[in-house]
Amino acid sequence: MDSPARVFVTALRLTDFRNHAAFALAPGRRSVALVGDNGVGKTNCLEAISFLSPGRGLRRAAMAQVARIGGPGGWSVSADVEGLYGAVRLGTGNLPDEPSRLARVDGEPVRSAEAFTDHLRVLWLTPAMDGLFTGPAADRRRFLDRMVLALDPGHGRRVAGLEQALTNRNRLLEDHRSDPAWLDAVEAQIAEAGVAVAAARREAVGCLERLVAAGPAADLFPTARVSLEGDLEAALDTGSASDVEDWYRADLAAGRSRDRAAGRTLVGAHRADFVVHHAVKDMPAALSSTGEQKALLIGLVLAQARLVAELARQTPVLLLDEVVAHLDPGRRGSLFAILSDLGGQVFMTGTDRAPFEPVSEATEIVAVTA
Repeated sequence: MDSPARVFVTALRLTDFRNHAAFALAPGRRSVALVGDNGVGKTNCLEAISFLSPGRGLRRAAMAQVARIGGPGGWSVSADVEGLYGAVRLGTGNLPDEPSRLARVDGEPVRSAEAFTDHLRVLWLTPAMDGLFTGPAADRRRFLDRMVLALDPGHGRRVAGLEQALTNRNRLLEDHRSDPAWLDAVEAQIAEAGVAVAAARREAVGCLERLVAAGPAADLFPTARVSLEGDLEAALDTGSASDVEDWYRADLAAGRSRDRAAGRTLVGAHRADFVVHHAVKDMPAALSSTGEQKALLIGLVLAQARLVAELARQTPVLLLDEVVAHLDPGRRGSLFAILSDLGGQVFMTGTDRAPFEPVSEATEIVAVTA
């Protein structure tokens, strides 16, 4: 099999984005380490790159929150990208007082940022994700969905459609006068979307499990054992998608009184959990030490990167925010070696340039000031 296409953000330009009135970077095909004091906007640069993918970026921010305080109200991000289909310019931004963002490819409007995935796949790791294993299941589902989205650009639309259908069902259940036919219709939508979402997640977790097992040595980054737990997911282990869809639709109809009393739909893909264990210790990740949890998380993101390269046939761009700050020199060196082997471009941040000196030949170290 041919090697995956190597993808690079060769130039980046921000306008009125967060604290940056204007910011430009031209790394070419090199990786980048953004260094500087806390608060100067290093993470903002990573967030800007994350908007070159579907969704709301690595902070899941509302569009108005991204615009520079004191600026005109809108913002824009533009990037030159070299990848699977050659050189292209991607652009996105938000006009003042508009709830959604615009997307352009080579200056031409496209329907959504989903079109960017033909040219660029983006994965990230931020300090806000450090509580992934101890936080709510919704955070782990979101982490998993970002991975699936990097493999299947249509996954985001399926998840959004499922969430909207669930909201509609809850409203209908609250209104005792609702026509049962309306509930039948919306439950059919939920069953179809829910099984599709569950199946996509289940397939991705199976692939991830294979690549995690073949990843770095456990003494560098602990091997994770991953699984997906939920009613639909368990049903798909033994039944076809159409059979599970029929069962789920019937369960929704039979459970209307139950769900009306609870104020929410109690069964479905929206209740699944992405479960991670420390494989060597046979211990839930939530019970591992803080350092082990960080290493497990890094290992998962690295496995995601390998999975995207394998299935999408292009290397993802990795955004690693403050990732080296909590690694000892040995593990830091191992991380740099693994990143080099992946062959893709990496954008990293840190407060000090010293940790990045060992990779300075392949990495442009950029000082960011307020």
